[in-house]
Amino acid sequence: MKVEYINPFIEAAQSVIKILCGIDAVLGKVYLRSSPFSVNQVVIMIGVIGRIKGQVCFELSIETAKKIASSMMGGMPVAELDEISKSAVSEMGNMIMGNTTTIFANKSISIDITPPSLLTGEKIEISNKFSTIVVPLELEGVGTISINVAVEEVL
Repeated sequence: MKVEYINPFIEAAQSVIKILCGIDAVLGKVYLRSSPFSVNQVVIMIGVIGRIKGQVCFELSIETAKKIASSMMGGMPVAELDEISKSAVSEMGNMIMGNTTTIFANKSISIDITPPSLLTGEKIEISNKFSTIVVPLELEGVGTISINVAVEEVL
């Protein structure tokens, strides 16, 4: 995968999180993860098709998901990750990927995305056909969102 394909995901995530939560998403150390890998608590999975194809998984803790859902719902306290808060967090992933699609389109790279799927649980195993690049974003006072990007260029 070309390194320049990662920047649109970072740019879109930082922009959407700033708008939704009013805080900066600070980029951590990007690294490679081999497949399969296990994640805990909350995963938002979105497929990518078009000139690049693959899958993007947003990985976060339940506490981080509840804080994001609270911000998205006008600061209303979120005691548990219920259907409404799951929907809000899924929509955040959808908004990030929608913005990513626009950034790629501005570079003349046409992609589309699938609707988000949200999974919760312990030791959720993710298997990707492609190498996974992990982009950790630290949200001050909220937690960490790790964007797992496993895509390849379609020639």
